[in-house]
Amino acid sequence: MSATGTRGSVLIAVTHLLGSGHLVRAAHLARALAEGGFAVTLASGGMPLRAMTGEPFDFVQLPPVKVEGVDFRNLLDEEGRPIDVSRREARQALLRELAVSLRPDVVVTEHFPFGRRQLADEFLGLIAAAKAARPKVLVLSSVRDVLVTPRPDRIAEAHRRIETMFDGVLVHGDRAFLPLDASWPVSAELASRLHYTGYLAASPSFRGARDGREGEILVSGGGSGAALPLFRLCVEAARLSDPVWRWRLLVGRGLGEGLFAELRQSASPNVIVERARPDFPELLAACALSISQAGYNTVLDLVAAGRPAIVVPFDEGAETEQAVRADAMERAGLARCLRLSDADAASPGPFAAAVAATLAAGPPHPLAIDRDGAGMVAGIARRLLAARA
Repeated sequence: MSATGTRGSVLIAVTHLLGSGHLVRAAHLARALAEGGFAVTLASGGMPLRAMTGEPFDFVQLPPVKVEGVDFRNLLDEEGRPIDVSRREARQALLRELAVSLRPDVVVTEHFPFGRRQLADEFLGLIAAAKAARPKVLVLSSVRDVLVTPRPDRIAEAHRRIETMFDGVLVHGDRAFLPLDASWPVSAELASRLHYTGYLAASPSFRGARDGREGEILVSGGGSGAALPLFRLCVEAARLSDPVWRWRLLVGRGLGEGLFAELRQSASPNVIVERARPDFPELLAACALSISQAGYNTVLDLVAAGRPAIVVPFDEGAETEQAVRADAMERAGLARCLRLSDADAASPGPFAAAVAATLAAGPPHPLAIDRDGAGMVAGIARRLLAARA
């Protein structure tokens, strides 16, 4: 136990670049650790998402960076300009200062070293400063259920860093549903360091009680603008669908006002286009059909809602994460998978036909996956700390 009177202190570092999923998941992790008795500080290096007031953890905003599209090599500032050396140095200095002042018992790097290579200097600097301040600090990586597999040399680099600098890897997923080795080559050494927590959410997911027969076709695309092709396809497919069905498109703030207005203007009378809403779980539980991408939280949302679903994974560029997850969802009977890269399936006519067929098939069978990540992570951290003592 540290001098704070808690069960220890934790410093989590995260930078979300496209959308908000990494920060949302890191905040869930911070909340769960705090509720488990740890004093937690969450340092975020991506664009501000919302005010983090009233949380059980401290929040520090670094000078933010972001990317455009799938160009993860070029980091941009708030105005969309390439970041300069001074911003990089300021971010690195702030993380080192946090390590020195907090002297954390545990340091967690979200996604690194499996990704975020363009920010390696700041993560490595944080780990070095934390070890200098507290030599027995527990260093953990925190990753989602699916990773994007890079070139072999980068896999080897990530494995070397895990072996030499990290004490373990928190995998926020269910090994039985979707093991990490479905997307990343897991060596025997890496396997010994993996700790599956279960899927990580803020609280037990909303459970729907309605049958959806009077509901809507609900289309969602996360917080970024990456779902624009899906939204455009749904606007066109809605024109061809049975007019008895109302379509509702929930558009994230990452899509600019001009494109948002374009969607609204092009929509037919049976389509509502609006910004994403905080009551999304309730809308999902009551919908006739969910159409979405295949992000991390989609698994949690669809299992909780138990509604018929189509997932259309984001797979532009070298992005493979959502495609791997979507395939697992289809195998489990949780959702039907369609791909925008399939020209036949992704044209309005066939897509509308797939919607009609999925509606006719009805809800999926209940799927049991481990969604108790929030209840598990504090115990895992305590156990690993005890082993380091």
